[in-house]
Amino acid sequence: MSARTYEVRTYGCQMNVHDSERLTGLLEEAGYIAASDGESADVVVFNTCAVRENADNKLYGNLGHLAPVKAKRPGMQIAVGGCLAQKDRATITKKAPWVDVVFGTHNIGSLPVLLERARVQQEAQVEILESLEVFPSTLPTRRESAYAAWVSVSVGCNNTCTFCIVPSLRGKEKDRRPGDILAEVRALVAEGVSEVTLLGQNVNAYGVEFGDRQAFSSLLRACGDVDGLERVRFTSPHPAEFRDDVIAAMAETPNVMHQLHMPLQSGSDRVLRAMRRSYRREKYLGIIERVRAAMPDAALSTDIIVGFPGETEEDFAQTLEVVREARFAAAFTFQYSIRPGTPAATMPDQVPQEVVRERYGRLVELVDEIAWAENRKLVGRRVELLVAEGEGRKDAATRRMTGRARDNRLVHFAAAGAIRPGDLVEVEVTYAAPHHLVADGPVLTHRRTRSGDAWEARTAAPSSAVGLGMPTVGSPG
Repeated sequence: MSARTYEVRTYGCQMNVHDSERLTGLLEEAGYIAASDGESADVVVFNTCAVRENADNKLYGNLGHLAPVKAKRPGMQIAVGGCLAQKDRATITKKAPWVDVVFGTHNIGSLPVLLERARVQQEAQVEILESLEVFPSTLPTRRESAYAAWVSVSVGCNNTCTFCIVPSLRGKEKDRRPGDILAEVRALVAEGVSEVTLLGQNVNAYGVEFGDRQAFSSLLRACGDVDGLERVRFTSPHPAEFRDDVIAAMAETPNVMHQLHMPLQSGSDRVLRAMRRSYRREKYLGIIERVRAAMPDAALSTDIIVGFPGETEEDFAQTLEVVREARFAAAFTFQYSIRPGTPAATMPDQVPQEVVRERYGRLVELVDEIAWAENRKLVGRRVELLVAEGEGRKDAATRRMTGRARDNRLVHFAAAGAIRPGDLVEVEVTYAAPHHLVADGPVLTHRRTRSGDAWEARTAAPSSAVGLGMPTVGSPG
């Protein structure tokens, strides 16, 4: 009997991407193999997000498309996990009775057992735990990349932002011990990984559970001592808890990148108060000022929500003012829409959608204008790139390769020689656009790396079927 095949479809934030890598690892450890491109899988897993607009409609639409496929394939199974499963546990199998397994954010490790139980008992298995059973990072994993990896430092969130349903679905913050995190980082480097991104719903609050307010900056510095680790990033910090010891650790630890993604959400103190964001405009801009004083080359990105209930034209103008002052290299912008289950959903003075769309257009225009101006400053400069895979969608047509600069900017460069994803190159920027840079001159230096070796070894084997359907950074947090 041949091994059963699987496909994991992922929606939402970087936390979901991280969880999906664990789900693929669990399935492969249980004997499943990834379905080939274009092949109908024996098991399809939806790792859902409850934050995105119309998330439930998209899920049920996708489930509806699979219903006739499953009807023609005896033994096919469908599983739904993630935040939407945690939220809609009682309704998924009612609306889509052909679903075999529903599991929550706290028990992703149960998936193989639940699939087998559903197969044997011939009935749907719904298992939602209210608290974390096993820390996801202790589970088997099948990473999407050979050279870059997520490393979770915490799960859950202690904040109560009125637009966000995540805390009620993922629970209170739980922190991993520093030794466990560093052990995972060292193991990843031994496998060929050269870049790690420390991941948490509120990453700089790390340490609150065990009472160490400087735990996160200490962790950053400890990553600087890991031999072979080229780059360290983290996402997403919360401005309310962003401390100067973290800025110092970023500035003083050579492999910690001078790149910071810090959600703003609004530039209006009145709206921030309604959002229950425990910082104000002055504090946010003060953090940026101190980051730039310590690291003049730092690239800053953010999240902004337009049209939050009660937002006036004056409130929106204040957001535009902060954008002009902060000069973000990138901003992930969102039009507010009602998310059932959040306090904001029932607030008065919901902003008409036509007003939200008009403001959103003005914001995007300003963000792009500033990002383009900031990118143009880099024309003529040498930048070091970690060569990437799959990030340059037009690379085949333009005969370029793509890499990420140390500040996380995307750079398309003229391909030359035997350069591999995971290798490090130096190039000179020749052109700037709002969302990327181009280097069409010769590659100035090329360093073959163990990450490139790892990529080369991996491409000789089948890749896992993890469909990553949304941006990796920028969900409201």
